[in-house]
Amino acid sequence: YLLLYGSSYGSPAGKPVWHFPEKVYENEETLRKCAESALKSVIGDLSKTYFVGNAPFAHMVIQSTGDAPDLPSFKRFFFKSQVIAANKFKIGKCEDHVWVTKDELMEYFPEQAAFLNQMIIS
Repeated sequence: YLLLYGSSYGSPAGKPVWHFPEKVYENEETLRKCAESALKSVIGDLSKTYFVGNAPFAHMVIQSTGDAPDLPSFKRFFFKSQVIAANKFKIGKCEDHVWVTKDELMEYFPEQAAFLNQMIIS
């Protein structure tokens, strides 16, 4: 299963906007440390998780849009991690969360379906 968290703050119709655990890279020693920090901010304790490798397995370049043409493009990196020997986490710092299967993931991110199908699902 994949963990998504959401918030309806400022979103249209008050529906949650869903995200993978994420954060902006600041001054962490490595990208993996940044990814660990992002996951820790959502689930708290990382003692029951295992990160698969030290490098991201995928990245996505986010281009500026017509709504905000002055914003620079940025990269979003993806790391795989697994939950080991735990069946419940205390999810915090978010309004809502959901565990989804790989197939259900497409329903949450239809505009990125091609990317997710190629990089995450494969």
